[in-house]
Parts: sequence; structure tokens; C-alpha cells
Amino acid sequence: MAVITQDTPASGRYFRTRFLWAAAGILLAVLGLGLGLAPQRAQAAPYAAMVIDARTGEVLHSRNADTRLHPASLTKMMTLYIAFEAVRNGEITLDTKVKISRNAAAEPPSKLGLKSGQRIAFRYLIRAAAVKSANDAATAIGETLSGSEAAFTRRMNRTAKALGMTRTTFKNAHGLTASGHLSTASDMTTLGRHLLYDYPEYYNLFSRRSTNAGIREVPNTNRRLLAAYRGADGIKTGYTRAAGFNLVASAKRGNERIIATVFGGKSTTSRNAKVAELLDLGFRRAPSRAALRKPQRPAYQGAGNVVVAEADDGPAHAVAGKTIRVSGQVETSLRPKLRPGASESPVLVAALEEALQTPPAEAAAAEAVAETGAAPEKTAPEQIENVQTVSADGALQRDAVRDSIAVALAEAEAEPAPLETAAAATVIAAVQQVPFTGLRPAARPASLALAEASPEPEPVVVTRLSTSGGRYWGINVGLYSSRYQAEKVLLRTALSELETLDGSLRKVANTRRGFEANFLGMSQEQAELACRRLNARNVTCNPIGPS
Repeated sequence: MAVITQDTPASGRYFRTRFLWAAAGILLAVLGLGLGLAPQRAQAAPYAAMVIDARTGEVLHSRNADTRLHPASLTKMMTLYIAFEAVRNGEITLDTKVKISRNAAAEPPSKLGLKSGQRIAFRYLIRAAAVKSANDAATAIGETLSGSEAAFTRRMNRTAKALGMTRTTFKNAHGLTASGHLSTASDMTTLGRHLLYDYPEYYNLFSRRSTNAGIREVPNTNRRLLAAYRGADGIKTGYTRAAGFNLVASAKRGNERIIATVFGGKSTTSRNAKVAELLDLGFRRAPSRAALRKPQRPAYQGAGNVVVAEADDGPAHAVAGKTIRVSGQVETSLRPKLRPGASESPVLVAALEEALQTPPAEAAAAEAVAETGAAPEKTAPEQIENVQTVSADGALQRDAVRDSIAVALAEAEAEPAPLETAAAATVIAAVQQVPFTGLRPAARPASLALAEASPEPEPVVVTRLSTSGGRYWGINVGLYSSRYQAEKVLLRTALSELETLDGSLRKVANTRRGFEANFLGMSQEQAELACRRLNARNVTCNPIGPS
């Protein structure tokens, strides 16, 4: 009988071998997929876009604009908005030195490179967050204003609700991907419009190709679009793997201004091309002339005095908020303090008793006893003895007050007798002799001059006719070889300094030396303030007085 020794189909070893090889192949395939050995196709981030006329807020284009997506570094727009709000309301100054925490220094790139314990001016943190999109600077801003990033995040969400960003929830100050950290193209467009109109004095930050961030010069992450698209002057880029390439951009041409937002771009180049396409679409659809309707700036809520109740999960618009006062409650009611200079010893009225004990009073009392046989009523000195001494705070015992009121009413109704009149005169004379120990009005300070004595203001000689309502001052921002150059500088300066130049008249004066670029129709204070602000940005500026 022959013995089968080879692995033939008829043998059990053959089937076991084939089974083991098949199982090993399946296992390797699964492991290969799990370890990323097999080729994978990257999943693109969801796309969303929105275009508005910035002057009116009218929506010119929208696609998936209300879909909640990852905003990435567009988050820093809110961080900067609150920083501008804090400076305007005196919470902090631009020159305040900020100490960098270990948490802020440890943030991943993009970053400025701040070190734990380092001190840096607040203005440089703002520049780094706006231009470089530095995560460490954004975290430092939040910790400085609210004490911790968590507390600052709550302030970000309160501010978002006040701005009408109903589908936005922030979890950090920089925008790195976090669970629940979501926004929409519509909400970020709204935030960009508020940045433009609520804080125009800071908007020029977003158009800088580079800036000094204190420890080094940093380039703008949006410099390619700023250089390539005519009229572009902001606002903010953002990128994470989950978000894709995001951008909120703004551009102005003539009287028209457009804001376009893109979420989910595939690359910087393709995103910028899409934004340029959307801006072009906006300029085609927007009217040439439109009345400016600025968004309403929300009421300042402070650094944390008011908290708006909100749910932990779900869109922010699904919760009806309730305002809860958490500080400012009155815990104790303090009594008024003594007036300064008041005497703490009681004021005695014994001098009155002595003055009232005169012979006419004693004779009248004896006659009354002889005629009526009744005991006489208490005389004024005896009534005075019942009155307690008056302390320095002017308080009287309740019984004494009640008795005094009753006596006064009775005396008012009775006919005044000659004796009572004489006694009253004696009392008045005695009171006038008592030295006054109370407070007298403070004397007028010698430095305070009467209005009539103030010198007449020196007259201002005006030799040119003006229709600016008494505003005879102006500023000069340079001398140029052509009218076109002067007008261009005037327009650029007016856009960068809206706060102080709003309402002034742009005028080019043709002189023998060239074309002067002037702003006219300003007060002296406005002209000097505008020049200080422009000189701080290395812009030539000289005030022009009446002449």
C-alpha cells in the first residue's frame, strides 16, 4: 500500500497550507491599510464662500455659508477685535508690558518665538497675531486680558453673540483644531465687516506686507493677495489640515468695497485665485453708489462683569441666553462718615438757661401763683433741661424731638404775651453770643478766577474765506511733482486715518515748488492729533494754521 507524502489536492496538509497562506495575505492587507502602506487619497476640506457689499452688508454671493466648519486662524480676528476693544475702553494700553506664560510660549507654529517669562509690549502681540498669525501671541493676548485662555474664550463667545455670529463657538484664542471649535463663512464675514468699521484706526495692520513685532520683522501671511489684487487691503488667512486654506479678504475700488470669504481651499494659490474671482464678482454686482450703513457696534461689556448663559453642545443659536450679574453686588451698606472738622464733644446749652433766668420772668411767675393758686407751667429753662445734649452728628433722642414739636405747635397757636416776647428776645441775644463751632463753607481757592476776570482770548486773524464752520486748520502730508501723486497720497492717507480725518476736505494746492497734498477744514486739536498719529507711522505731516 502506497503512502502519500507530497502536498497534493487529496492531502489534508495541502488544504491547511493554502488556508494559512490566504489568512496571512488578508492579515497583511489589513495591516498595510492601518499603517498607511497602501496608497490613500486625501480628503478635501468642505468648501464654503460668501461675498457681501461692505457698505450695506448686502449678500452678493453665498455657498454653504451657514455650514459650521473649522475656521483655523480666522479665529484670531475675534482675538484682535477684543484686544482693540480693551485698548479703547482703558483695560490696557498698547505700551503695557506683558509677561509671557509657559502655556503661551509652548504653542505650536505659526509663532513669533516668545519665551516663557519674557516681557513684551502689548502692541507687538497685536502686530504678530494680525500679520504673522502667531499662535503664541494670540494666546498671550487672551491670557493678559482675561487671566486665562479659558476665561478669554468665554469672552470671545459672548462677543460673538453680541455681534450676531449665531453659529460660532470658540474653544481657543488661536484657531488650532479643537473639538467644537467651529464657525461659518457667514459669521466670519460679519466679523470682518465689524473689524473694518468698528475699529478703523487699527485696520491698516491687515494691509502691511510686513511689520516690526518687537523681537523681529515678520511677513504678512496674506502678502501674495495684497500684492496681486488691485485694491486689496486685508484681512486674515487661516490654515489647518482639518480646515483647509481659509481667507477673509477685503478690497476697495473707488466708492465700492467688497468682502469675500472662502473656507476649504486646496492650496494658497488656488484659494487666492478663488478669492480674486469672488471679489471680481462682487465688484460686478455691487452698485457704484450706495449709502454707507455701518454695522452697530455692540455695547461694551467689560472684561467679564456680565455672563451669558449658554449650552455646552450644539450650535450657539439653539440656546436662549439669559444675562446673569455675577459681580458688582452690594454686600454692605456703610453709614455716612462724620464731616471733617466737626467737634466730637457735645454742645451744651447751659448758656441759654443762665440767660433766661432774669428778674422779669421770676416776677411774672410769682404773680401767676398769687392769682390762680396753681403751680406754674414749666418755664423755658426747665424745658431746656429736658432736652438732651446735641452730639456732633446732630442726632436727638426721639422723645425730646416729639416734645419739642408739640411745644412749638402750642406756642404758634397762642397769642404772644409781652413777657414771652421779652424772653424770646433774651434767648436770641444769648444765642448770638454763643460762639459758632460748626462747619463753614470752604473759601474759594485763590487760583479760581471769576469768569468776568478771565482775559479775553487772543483774536484769530483769518485772511481766507472758509465754509468749514470755524475750522480754519489743516494738515500737509507732502509736496509732490504731479497732481496725480498728491491725490493718490491724500486718498491713501484718508483711508489709513479715518478717525481723525473723517469730514475733512482733501485739496491739492498747485504752488511754484510743486503740488501740496492738504487736508483742510479741521480744528487745531484735530490737526495736531492727526499729525501725531501719522508721524508715529513715519508719514510726513505738518499742521497748517490760519493764515
